[in-house]
Amino acid sequence: MAFLDKLRSGLSKTRDAIIKQTEELLRSFVRVDEDMLEELEEMLIFADVGVSATSDIIGQLREEIKAGRLKEKEQVKGALRRILAGMIGEGGSLCLDTRPSVILIIGVNGAGKTTSTGKIANQLRQQGKKVVVAAADTFRAAAIDQLAVWCGRAGAELIKQQEGADPAAVVYDAAGYAKKHGADVLIVDTAGRLHNKKNLMEELAKINRVIDRELPGASRENLLVLDATTGQNAVQQAKEFRRAADITGLILNKLDGTAKGGIVISIKKELGIPVKFIGVGEKIDDMQPFNAREFVSALFE
Repeated sequence: MAFLDKLRSGLSKTRDAIIKQTEELLRSFVRVDEDMLEELEEMLIFADVGVSATSDIIGQLREEIKAGRLKEKEQVKGALRRILAGMIGEGGSLCLDTRPSVILIIGVNGAGKTTSTGKIANQLRQQGKKVVVAAADTFRAAAIDQLAVWCGRAGAELIKQQEGADPAAVVYDAAGYAKKHGADVLIVDTAGRLHNKKNLMEELAKINRVIDRELPGASRENLLVLDATTGQNAVQQAKEFRRAADITGLILNKLDGTAKGGIVISIKKELGIPVKFIGVGEKIDDMQPFNAREFVSALFE
């Protein structure tokens, strides 16, 4: 199955929560009026589009009504599609201009950091890049073994130490290996304790210092992995992690298991950080670079 088909299938719950409910809402109204906008506003908030983003959407619809561009209720769906596409924007590609470049994968436990690491490594390997992965999640039981399986599938080289080792020491070893062996990309899989645990943030800062020292001038991507099923909690996690790392992009996982795909819109509105990858399954090719046009198309069709 092509990824776009998987995306359409994966967004079915979100499509039901936003688009189908919009269609049902429109059928219950005779004309486009303030009552209809109030009902639509409530529906979007329940779909985890977020209060701020929803307010913007309703505001834009209201302006179109005042300007006379939105007169018939049949026009609302098309207007909503245009507005959502504009708010989501493009995801942006990875910046991997140096050799090696560094991708730091961060996020809470359960969001899918390790699987995301393996899936990104696989994509880069398919592009012909030499990839080294640092197993810096040394605290979670079996995390290193899990990462080894994914690296084996992707054909990436894994640098590891024993469970409980200093994560920064693993990154130090991996940076040296990447330099010595001419790797194109070093991916660092980090620990994922709860976002409100101060020691995790300190550990991330320590890892960042090692990378800055050992690979000065390297292109950097700090990708935060979020679980779409957590809805607005994902936005809060992103705010917390942004205090410890300069987040350059987001990986939004588990879109196939939730009606809260509207979180893509909320995240862009609240944080202004681009979603660079989305995941709609557990297989190695079930995560792809985020394409706004395809996302909106899958949402509406």
